[in-house]
Amino acid sequence: MLVLLPPSEGKAASGRGAPLKLESLSLPGLNDAREAVLTELVDLCAGDEDKARDVLGLSEGLRAEVAKNAGLRTAGARPAGEIYTGVLYDALDLATLDAAAKRRAGRQLLVFSGLWGAVRVTDRIPSYRCSMGVKLPGLGALGAHWRTPMASVLPEAAGNGLVLDLRSSAYAAAWKPKGEVAARTATVRVLHAPTRKVVSHFNKATKGRIVRSLLTAGAAPKGPAELVTALRDLGYVVEAEAPGRAGAAWTLDVLVDEVH
Repeated sequence: MLVLLPPSEGKAASGRGAPLKLESLSLPGLNDAREAVLTELVDLCAGDEDKARDVLGLSEGLRAEVAKNAGLRTAGARPAGEIYTGVLYDALDLATLDAAAKRRAGRQLLVFSGLWGAVRVTDRIPSYRCSMGVKLPGLGALGAHWRTPMASVLPEAAGNGLVLDLRSSAYAAAWKPKGEVAARTATVRVLHAPTRKVVSHFNKATKGRIVRSLLTAGAAPKGPAELVTALRDLGYVVEAEAPGRAGAAWTLDVLVDEVH
């Protein structure tokens, strides 16, 4: 099983250890594209601060994020699972998983990123600010920048098993599973059962809890139908229908009574 996650907008501070080594990151086929984004982002943020804030969509109160980006090559790095924070990651709470579940997280979780493309939670990265929606002056829109390298690298990372896609739309634009990979891909919507509406906060929190439940239980569904069974066994209320055409992803609705 491969679980695709969005990053968090807010991030923990960089570590005090060794700085980033691109060659140490997972999915080395993305490294040329990573270097291109990193180089332009660092140069942009080390130059005209106001222009950098405008490109990155940062308010005056987030001015310090520009300086952070300018120092990415020398900042200390720490595991991505410690860098990403926010509602989904608070609910996932990687730090409190048992040893076996942490090993599964290291193998199964892939976090998408405007800067790195995608990283595993064990990859060591510095804290940064660069969403997938950014359009850099030189490279252009990052979603488009990542599509070609992702198309080459991600099918291999997906292997022959289930792909559980929990990304937001901006990050889903960087790689769309196709063909037989799409047929074993499941996307999840979390709905407030009484209203059947998506509410952003509890949508993210519930997705974090779903991933934690699967990791803790050691669940190993081989496809979307088996995922539905696994989630129901874990106590989730799930509605799902097989897609109407071959090569299309499944959509699973997880119904939750309480918004929290």
